Amino acid sequence: MENRLKSRLENGVAVFDGAMGTELYKKNFFVNTSYESLCLNNGDAVRSIHVAYRDAGAEIITTNTYGANFNKLNKFGFGDKVAEINRAGVALARKAAGPDLLVAGDIGPVGELPQGIEYDRKQKSAILQEQLAVLAAESCDFILFESFSTKDDILVMLDAVQSLELEKPYMLSCKFDEKALLSDGTGAVEVFELLKAAPIQPTAFGINCGVGPEPMLFVVEKIVSISPYPVIVQPNAGSPKTVDGRMIAMCSPEYFATYAMRYVALGVKGVGGCCGTTPEDIANLARWVHPMAKTLTQKDIFTEKTEAAPQEEFPVAQRSTFAEKLMAGKWVTNVEIVPPQGYQLEQTIEKAKICRDAGFDAINIPDGPRASSRLSTLVTAYQIQAQAGIEAILHQCCRDKNLIGMQAELLGCAQLNVNNILFITGDPPKLGAYPFASGVFDLDSIGMLKLQKRLNQGLDVAGKSIGTVTKAFMGAGADPNALDMEREIRRTREKIQAGAQFIITQPVFDVEPLLRFMDAVPELATTPLIAGIWPLASLRNAEFMKAEVPGVVVPDAIIERMGRPATKEDQRKVGIEIAREAIAAIRDRVAGVQVSAPFGNVNTAIAVAQD
Repeated sequence: MENRLKSRLENGVAVFDGAMGTELYKKNFFVNTSYESLCLNNGDAVRSIHVAYRDAGAEIITTNTYGANFNKLNKFGFGDKVAEINRAGVALARKAAGPDLLVAGDIGPVGELPQGIEYDRKQKSAILQEQLAVLAAESCDFILFESFSTKDDILVMLDAVQSLELEKPYMLSCKFDEKALLSDGTGAVEVFELLKAAPIQPTAFGINCGVGPEPMLFVVEKIVSISPYPVIVQPNAGSPKTVDGRMIAMCSPEYFATYAMRYVALGVKGVGGCCGTTPEDIANLARWVHPMAKTLTQKDIFTEKTEAAPQEEFPVAQRSTFAEKLMAGKWVTNVEIVPPQGYQLEQTIEKAKICRDAGFDAINIPDGPRASSRLSTLVTAYQIQAQAGIEAILHQCCRDKNLIGMQAELLGCAQLNVNNILFITGDPPKLGAYPFASGVFDLDSIGMLKLQKRLNQGLDVAGKSIGTVTKAFMGAGADPNALDMEREIRRTREKIQAGAQFIITQPVFDVEPLLRFMDAVPELATTPLIAGIWPLASLRNAEFMKAEVPGVVVPDAIIERMGRPATKEDQRKVGIEIAREAIAAIRDRVAGVQVSAPFGNVNTAIAVAQD
């Protein structure tokens, strides 16, 4: 039998759909209704939800049959309709999915038995077999055993699969708590031992329900590292949190998709949603999963054949004052200032002058951080250099321009003598206030470094002469706290091999991961590394950084320390102390620091950087 699930998972990250119950409830079907029975008596409502997920970009549509076994249906008087409901559920999903998308035939555990009734494992297995036999005979592409939360549930499922001699592909998705344990205390290692011993093996393994996106992250880290199967992750929408005395529901589509990005960075092969998630959540996933996949295939862009011969590159130390100082092994300090949302630069220029007078070497200018829309970094950098008399480090983001536009901007940098450039891949548009903007991602940061190196040799991306060489001093980012550290180490080495001449890290709060990262990248012995430093402005700022900003890890000990002072001003002072302590701990290992100015307060950055 063709295994379409296996084929799909071997070709990039698959997008699963989200919750069914949440959407049915919105249509005024309340919890005293058998949602599965709606496949028979209100199929249009069910199909409309499948269509909404399909239109949102889901590639795998899950049937509305989670509780369509005899035990659960009988509580609503539908015990004799198991076959009809399951057949209808597949038909509705297949009609919405069409021939191209996959359909998962959904099966949940047997469920809580009526009071006074006890079944042994074989009897429970027989209940699942009845439903499984129907779904296996229908047009779904694979069986999804979903939300299994005990060892006994899993054994019942395996018995049903074996007893039926199931030929259709299947996957098991388990419901773990935040410690990666099932509700009966069974750990992931034991779950995989049960599966590996089974005569009929699953195609994939899933983690769903149980917890929201943030606590699911620990579970994903653990499962991915030991799973012998491709891993699919479908968290709940999340639970409200107390932030500064308020209950805030941290479950926006942006929040949900941010954590999905982290799961993918760890190596999962599929992402989707469980309880509380919506088509809007899935749309955000699809909008970044699909364009970001393009950045993995850039080998054919840079051909070895060129129309002109490469020219000798301009001496690195002569490309900028910043480059000269770094190449000489001198300590450097930069301050990060975000461009304004409007076009007036007076305040930005004034801040740059203050930083110049405080002894900073350069102003670091982010390019649309967290997918925001701000004044052009090139305009900002040029005006800072012209009016404030301090060099800029311009971020060049791969998100917003295609290959032609990015090359044109790099030539513009050369013409305006903006030579310090930090290449970053960038946050997907769905993270910002313009989620419907297109994420281009013709190249990632490694591809951009290769492009700039070619310009530095007098050639464009097509190998044609540009008449002279550009003089870019090329930098790249690194994340010492990356979830997938093996991948981060590999990519940092690839960035240096592609031409990066300095590295700037994400904000560092705990120095030990930074030092381990540096030890793992031998090229950093000769490539200057500048540590990112973020002086926390308040406890709330610390909590936000911990929960919401990808690539930033704020240890619990620092959260606790930031919470000791009662006032925000005292918390800001503690944030400055923590930042200064981090600099002191790493000063003999790094080439310098880049200090952020929280909420545009450059005086905080100055307080951190001053000796």
